[in-house]
Amino acid sequence: MKIDGSVALVTGANRGIGRHFARQLMDRGAAKVYATARRAELVDLPGAHVLPLDITDPASVAAAAEAAQDVTLLVNNAGISTSQNLLTGDLDKIRLEMDTHYFGTLSVVRAFAPVIARHGGGAVLNVLSVLSWKSYNGANAYAAAKAAQWSLTNGIRLELADDGILVTGLHLSVTDTDMMAGRDIPMNDPADVVRAALDGIEADRLEVVVDSDTAAAKAALSADPGVLRPRPLPATR
Repeated sequence: MKIDGSVALVTGANRGIGRHFARQLMDRGAAKVYATARRAELVDLPGAHVLPLDITDPASVAAAAEAAQDVTLLVNNAGISTSQNLLTGDLDKIRLEMDTHYFGTLSVVRAFAPVIARHGGGAVLNVLSVLSWKSYNGANAYAAAKAAQWSLTNGIRLELADDGILVTGLHLSVTDTDMMAGRDIPMNDPADVVRAALDGIEADRLEVVVDSDTAAAKAALSADPGVLRPRPLPATR
């Protein structure tokens, strides 16, 4: 997959990692970059083709796909974090996490995969998370949705292989974006994250693991669950 000359569409391009994706795609020679957001008026990227796109709204997804019939590279970046746990959190917010990361991503892929296939193939990049592979008390709704999105990524990779469409999963830990504003902890630079992701696409990689914390979480998947998750306390009578 070559970015130079491609036609890319980025969801959630109004800020953070999505804005970096759109900017770097243009810098790398993409012939056209559709920068999309739920509120398109917030996208401020000279040279980009701005489209409204709410990935949780089927009509909005269909309209974007109709308007962008030349796409060969799809970047599913749009996301949300509601900071909900599963047992005590607001169920509407928990559903919003799944509607966004899982069903929203699936809706966009279903709309654009036929477009990419008609152009002889291309690529889909899904922005996942270290929390695709581990849980976090205080954000378990996000982790569950990202785990579902990871499984989705693996599934569509199989289904799109015959159409010549590369499907790449991008996994990253804490990154310096608006979602993490105010937290005084070490973070990835979003520009570096996007650079690694685009390098991965051009190398036809199926998975891009950005940082050591994420690599450790992946390695721990084959270990006893107690490595990442506390064991329950003994029952008392």
